[in-house]
Amino acid sequence: MKKTLFSGLLAAALLSLILPSCGPSATEGDDDIPTAALPPLPAAPDTTKGAKQPSQYRELNSVNATEDIKKMQPQM
Repeated sequence: MKKTLFSGLLAAALLSLILPSCGPSATEGDDDIPTAALPPLPAAPDTTKGAKQPSQYRELNSVNATEDIKKMQPQM
């Protein structure tokens, strides 16, 4: 009895998934909607404040980081 009940429930679940997908779509009339192109994206903001980017980046290590931090400190 349990095997037939399980197989019957499985068959009913499969049919309920398959049958609605075979019929006509509920949004069949949506093909007539005119579509417009999206506007272009704005340019990315300049976060470097006009600073020139180095052509070759330095290696990230403690010596270079210490030098960069010393350059950023205000001179007294």
